[in-house]
Amino acid sequence: MSRTQRAAPAGAKPALRPVYAWRDALAAVVASLVTMWVVAALGLWAAGTGDLPGGAFPRVVSATVVIAVGGSVELHGDAGFIAETDAALDAVPLSVTLAGALVMAFAFLVPLRRRAVADTREVLARVVRVAVLWLLALLVMALVARHTFRISLGGGIAEDIGEALGATPTVGFRAEAGPTMGFGLLWLLAVLALTFVISHKAPLPSRLLHFQESVRPPAYAMLLLLLCYVVIGLVIGLITAITHGHPAETFAVLLLALPNLVWMALGIGIGGSWDGHVAEGIGLPMPHVLDEVLRTRGGGDATLDLGSLAEHDGRAWLLVAVAAVLLLAAGFTAAVRSPARTKHWQHAVHMALALGLTMLVIGLLTRFSAHYGLTLIGVGDLGGGLGGDVSLQPNFLPLIGFGLLWGLVAGFLGSLAATRVRHRGRQ
Repeated sequence: MSRTQRAAPAGAKPALRPVYAWRDALAAVVASLVTMWVVAALGLWAAGTGDLPGGAFPRVVSATVVIAVGGSVELHGDAGFIAETDAALDAVPLSVTLAGALVMAFAFLVPLRRRAVADTREVLARVVRVAVLWLLALLVMALVARHTFRISLGGGIAEDIGEALGATPTVGFRAEAGPTMGFGLLWLLAVLALTFVISHKAPLPSRLLHFQESVRPPAYAMLLLLLCYVVIGLVIGLITAITHGHPAETFAVLLLALPNLVWMALGIGIGGSWDGHVAEGIGLPMPHVLDEVLRTRGGGDATLDLGSLAEHDGRAWLLVAVAAVLLLAAGFTAAVRSPARTKHWQHAVHMALALGLTMLVIGLLTRFSAHYGLTLIGVGDLGGGLGGDVSLQPNFLPLIGFGLLWGLVAGFLGSLAATRVRHRGRQ
């Protein structure tokens, strides 16, 4: 009897571990998706979409979350034989993306926070559990993120004729489940990989411990740099909402696209540029000075850089000063978190590679393009005429090049400044 009593607890303990592991995975997935859903809902509500007909608001919010994790949402429209429509949107609401990524990283690390080294199989098992639940949640989100709006013709005989001819105009959207699950899985894996690369609280397998001295300090510094820009942008946005009016529109931008704007400010501040195009008559949810630059040539192509911004607002040169101060602080932070034996030129190289890669990611994430077209009984052009388009594309070569150059300088100067305070020996 005593052997049986001793064996029962020993056998019961391992049986509980998978339950706790799945509970931790579920908590991470739910926390991340709920955070993104709330941020997207508040942003869209501030943008005035809360009163959409047919109970479409939660579906629009779900579509925004799908786009935020890299999913695909197809726009469609129809008016029978009378008209044909075409529309496309390629943009990432980075406020929603950033909020979900930070919560996912934090929730994933909570069960591992007291460990110095992690077993490779255990880490992979946790990642697989989170990925399985994440894919199921994305499938549900994609099924919810679809709706069709019926466009009223004003009632009366026009409405009756449209219904009789089967030409009542409609417009809608539909999330594509396959691409959403595929790109959403890549988004999750990227977030978890960056979590282990950046956070000093994330336990690494023993085989990867020697990478943390050269990779984690500059990666952590880049995260702080990006978050500092977000905080500064948030403060400026709140002051603007209070002092300049139109608080709803300002809060909509803050809750949906704040990182899009402030990370572009970082790129422009170090010498990068974006090429933009805006069709006539289209309003843009961005600061007035950016809108003025993009409309300088009456709907033609324009370049968004320090020179073009300074022509409309001399305060644009402050972007250079802000970038210099924050990059020096980032270089200092990376050096402080590195062993003292690391040479100054090594810090410079590490920071250059980190900032160059960061600029590449910023360029990829801040791309924007939107297109709409309409043909009415054969009149018009889906690519123009009764349509229009908006685009904003980064110039990757100067963006990455200036990132490498600024990273070298910031890393070297930061290492010099941190000579007496950085860690001694191994971390």
